[in-house]
Amino acid sequence: MDQPSFTVLGIESSCDDTAAAVVRGRDILSSIVLGQTELHAAFGGVVPEIAARAHAEKLDIAVAEALKAADTSLSEIDAIAVTSGPGLIGGVLSGVMTAKGLSAGSGKPLVGVNHLAGHALTPRLTDGLEFPYLMLLVSGGHCQFLIVKSVEEFQRLGGTIDDAPGEAFDKTARLLGLPQPGGPSVEQNARTGDEKRFRLPRPLLDQEGCDMSFSGLKTALLRQRDKLIKEQDGLYEQDRFDLCAGFQAAVRDVLAEKTRRALEVYLDMVPAKPAFAIAGGVAANGAIREKLQALCDEKGVAFIAPPLALCTDNAAMIAYAGQELFAKGVTHDMSLSARPRWPLDKAASPLLGSGKKGAKA
Repeated sequence: MDQPSFTVLGIESSCDDTAAAVVRGRDILSSIVLGQTELHAAFGGVVPEIAARAHAEKLDIAVAEALKAADTSLSEIDAIAVTSGPGLIGGVLSGVMTAKGLSAGSGKPLVGVNHLAGHALTPRLTDGLEFPYLMLLVSGGHCQFLIVKSVEEFQRLGGTIDDAPGEAFDKTARLLGLPQPGGPSVEQNARTGDEKRFRLPRPLLDQEGCDMSFSGLKTALLRQRDKLIKEQDGLYEQDRFDLCAGFQAAVRDVLAEKTRRALEVYLDMVPAKPAFAIAGGVAANGAIREKLQALCDEKGVAFIAPPLALCTDNAAMIAYAGQELFAKGVTHDMSLSARPRWPLDKAASPLLGSGKKGAKA
C-alpha cells in the first residue's frame, strides 16, 4: 500500500488527555500523553472546565517533550496536525490555538483532523491496513461501526443512540463505588464474578440493523443494586463482582451481535483483504476483544487491535491522520475552527444523544 512519508507533529486535547507526538511515515518517533485522572477523580468524571484549564497549562510542555523525544525541532517538521473536533470544546479550542500559534511562528502548514478519523485510521499506522476495512470505534464518548473506504470517506453502519459503552462502564463503576476510570475497574472485578447470576438486558438485539443502546443496561444494573441493598441491607463484595461480570457480559454480547451484522454488510462489498479493526478505550477490554476475535476467525476476517496506548486518546494517531491528509494536499489556514460535533459520515442521519465528546455522529 502507498504510505506518506512526511514528518508531522500531532496535537490532541479533545477530552482529558493532553498529548503531542511526532510521526514520520508509520514510525512513531515520540508520543507524549499527560493525563488528568487525578484532577477529575473526586468528581466521578471529566469536568470540562478543569480539563480545558489543564490543557492550556500543559500543551506547550507536551509539544516540547515530544519534539525532544523525537530528537527533532519545528524547523524539521513538515506539517502540524491538530484535533479540531469533535470533543469538549474548551479542550479542542486549546489545542487548535496552540497549533495555530506554532504554525504562524514556524511557517509550517496546519492540518485540522477529525478525532474520530484519527481512531479510524490507526490500523493503517500500526498494521498498514488497506482500504476498505470495517472499524468499530468504541470508547467513552463514541461507539459506531464504520467502513473506512479512504482517508476522507467513511460509511457509518450504525452506532449508539445514547450512552457510549465507555460512558456506561464509568457510570457502572460509580454506581458500585469503584474507582475511575470505570472500564479497568469493572473488568478487574468481573474476573471473579458470575456473569449468569444477574440476567441483565441486551438492548436492541430484537431490532434490525447495527444501532446500539446502553443507557437501559445501566438503569437495569442500578435497579438490581438497589434491590440487593434493600433485601440484605447492603451490598457485599461478591455482589459487586457478579454485577460487574453481568454488565460486562451484556456489553460484550451486544457488541458481538452488532459486529456480526456489520460484517455481513461489509463482506457484501467483497473486499480483497477483509479486515475488522477496533479502537477506543473499551477496545482494551479482554473479554470483549476475545469475543470479537473469535467472531472474526469464524468469518475468515483479519482481526486488528492496535496496542492499548494507540487505542485510547493519543496524538500519534492525529499526526498520522494529518500526514495522510497532508499527502493529499489538505491544509488549513488560521480560520480553522474548534468543533464540538463533527460527523465522519456526512450522508448518514444524526444519531440521538451525546456522550463525553459530543454527538456520536
